[in-house]
Amino acid sequence: MAMLVTNLSSSSFCFFSSPHFQTHKELRSDVRVRKDVIFNRASLRTVSDRADSITTFDRSVTDANTQLRRFCESGNLKNAVKLLHVSGKWDIDPRTLCSVLQLCADSKSLKDGKEVDNFIRGNGFVLDSNLGSKLALMYTNCGDLKEASRVFDQVKIEKALFWNILMNELAKSGDFSGSIGLFKKMMSSGVEMDSYTFSCVSKSFSSLRSVNGGEQLHGYILKSGFGERNSVGNSLVAFYLKNHRVDSARKVFDEMTERDVISWNSIINGYVSNGLAEKGLSVFVQMLFSGIEIDLATIVSVFAGCADSRLISLGRAVHCFGVKACFSREDRFCNTLLDMYSKCGDLDSAKVVFREMSGRSVVSYTSMIAGYAREGLAGEAVKLFEEMEEEGISPDVYTVTAVLNCCARNRLLDEGKRVHEWIKENDMGFDIFVSNALMDMYAKCGSMREAELVFSEMRVKDIISWNTVIGGYSKNCYANEALSLFNLLLVEKRFSPDERTVACVLPACASLSAFDKGREIHGYIMRNGYFSDRHVANSLVDMYAKCGALLLARLLFDDITSKDLVSWTVMIAGYGMHGFGKEAIALFNQMRQAGIEPDEISFVSLLYACSHSGLVDEGWRFFNIMRHECKIEPTVEHYACIVDMLARTGNLSKAYRFIENMPIPPDATIWGALLCGCRIHHDVKLAERVAEKVFELEPENTGYYVLMANIYAEAEKWEEVKRLRKRIGQRGLRKNPGCSWIEIKGRVNIFVAGDSSNPETEKIEAFLRGVRARMIEEGYSPLTKYALIDAEEMEKEEALCGHSEKLAMALGIISSGHGKIIRVTKNLRVCGDCHEMAKFMSKLTRREIVLRDSNRFHQFKDGHCSCRGFW
Repeated sequence: MAMLVTNLSSSSFCFFSSPHFQTHKELRSDVRVRKDVIFNRASLRTVSDRADSITTFDRSVTDANTQLRRFCESGNLKNAVKLLHVSGKWDIDPRTLCSVLQLCADSKSLKDGKEVDNFIRGNGFVLDSNLGSKLALMYTNCGDLKEASRVFDQVKIEKALFWNILMNELAKSGDFSGSIGLFKKMMSSGVEMDSYTFSCVSKSFSSLRSVNGGEQLHGYILKSGFGERNSVGNSLVAFYLKNHRVDSARKVFDEMTERDVISWNSIINGYVSNGLAEKGLSVFVQMLFSGIEIDLATIVSVFAGCADSRLISLGRAVHCFGVKACFSREDRFCNTLLDMYSKCGDLDSAKVVFREMSGRSVVSYTSMIAGYAREGLAGEAVKLFEEMEEEGISPDVYTVTAVLNCCARNRLLDEGKRVHEWIKENDMGFDIFVSNALMDMYAKCGSMREAELVFSEMRVKDIISWNTVIGGYSKNCYANEALSLFNLLLVEKRFSPDERTVACVLPACASLSAFDKGREIHGYIMRNGYFSDRHVANSLVDMYAKCGALLLARLLFDDITSKDLVSWTVMIAGYGMHGFGKEAIALFNQMRQAGIEPDEISFVSLLYACSHSGLVDEGWRFFNIMRHECKIEPTVEHYACIVDMLARTGNLSKAYRFIENMPIPPDATIWGALLCGCRIHHDVKLAERVAEKVFELEPENTGYYVLMANIYAEAEKWEEVKRLRKRIGQRGLRKNPGCSWIEIKGRVNIFVAGDSSNPETEKIEAFLRGVRARMIEEGYSPLTKYALIDAEEMEKEEALCGHSEKLAMALGIISSGHGKIIRVTKNLRVCGDCHEMAKFMSKLTRREIVLRDSNRFHQFKDGHCSCRGFW
């Protein structure tokens, strides 16, 4: 660019004859001028040296054109403009105006340039190609691109140089469309283009991500015979790489007759930045054999490629080469080297590079902090962040977000709060990236109140801000809040939910069994083509499985074109929740045949399915496959599944011995699984031994006390029930109240035991009394042991009728159309009497009822349940 401007400043562009500007009278005047210049050369030099104002000049002795040119040569723009003001049209030659405009352009003096423009227009000068070019150049250099474009619209400028300069300046200002428009006008004007023209306009197409426009330009370049020019080829390579057309870029690169270091660096960096690091490194090897001299840009790209592909050995070799080539003093070299070592997991080498750096910058610290974060060394990352302040280096946005991500990943809430305080003190909270990272940290640390506060204080939000809070609510079991915020996003209409939004809100629908809301989101996904996103597809399958629509979940699972481990595991878990153990096993085998190996979570889902289907032999077999074939060490979750499987099938003693022989200490979950088995099979004696171990491990968990109280109540040991309730009261513990809910016409109806707040209460109670009467007529008797109170049988029966799941099922049946599936969710385990009544309801009303409790799904149809007694 500087060379172009210098060329424009040369006399060959300023002082050449132009007959279009001269009348007959002006020709005689010009002869007189030349004579005066020769005669008064010495006196003019003296006057020019001592001139301070226009009044020092004797216009009768010195011609104004010569004086103006002298001022231009000496860079005295102020006096040149003053002299122009007192001159008339007939005194000034257009070539002199070119010189003054060039000086305005070099000085970037828009004010003076506009005065010269006014002089030209006021005196009726004709703007030919030469004067118009200089005027356009002045406006371009002074940053007034609008006026420069106006000049181009008025004047036929024949030299490509001026067009190129304006095109480049328009692109630099961000007006890429304007730059392309100028190029099109240049084409229609018949101006002869050069290599720089095509290089400039290709950058504009690249910035606009206009692949079609860039490809058309490529065709025009080939037709114009510029395809073999090195600079043009480099710009085309850069265009295709920026638009992720790697194959097209490689084709241009291969067809180039001459490649310089820029060509090689572009293709190497393009491969790396497009996620094809190994191909980029392969090109680097070819570059070595080609004999092209490697520069710093080459090494930086290679380091990035080594970092992405984890090729630390090649990185070390390039490190040695860089040291020998004296690049080790360059900050860019050291920072990318540091980043390479940290991403490859060699923190020791990264530390050495970091400590030996003579001028550590914010980039150096950020790379090191990110390296610590990746290796889980959160304490070191926070310590380094604090060290930055001591060294007088101000952390930037990237540093702050890196340390916040580290705190988020390692659940370091206190350290994250300290960083938040620093952000407030340094007034960095306005930055949207910092605010998003803050919310993410608080959400992952389980502190949604602070995340809400940051969100509410943000002046500017983007879709990532909304996704972060919605996802945080979902992950922290605030499903209602997640759906409420999602609805607010839809109402405000500032942003449209994207793939990440729906992937964040679907787990909330799954948690609440909000089937209707989930279907609405499913429609939105299909309308916007988001199902191709595997994360979205997996979340959708999971949502339907957890809402009881297992058939829909399987249909969507089959529609996923490229299934990953998560896809298979979600579907296996869905079968397990619904008690379809054999189907879960068949799908697990199919997954392995597809070449996808299971992980710890896959086996948890499979063993859970075996447990809830009573498949003991299969459960043991897969437990052994996990240990011996897949070399996966069992965790507490796997052992809990085995204990649960044994306990549900009545193998209580075997389960107890299994726990005693475990290689890892059993936690409350494992003992709790055995305690549940004791309740199912009414083994009070073993339950008492197990309960004491559970109470010791989790003395504040009310659920286990209630479970043991239920075991005593079912055995009618009322004194023991009172003793446990007294124990709960002494500890100040509160029982988690049971509740059930059902979604009807988009509205969620919530019930607790004995609830009479619903507007349809009278109809619900009447319906339940009728069902109970029919049950008695057909020989069913209420399972009053599940009333869990010491009272007469009639009182117990009345208490049973008020259980929350019965109320929800009754509302669903009387409020929904015939044939519609009734979907009810309960936060606790369904009681035996409600289970029996649900079976009878499904037979009596010929309706399918899907009840999801805290353990599993129960699908009631024609008087039968899918659990087959394993619940």
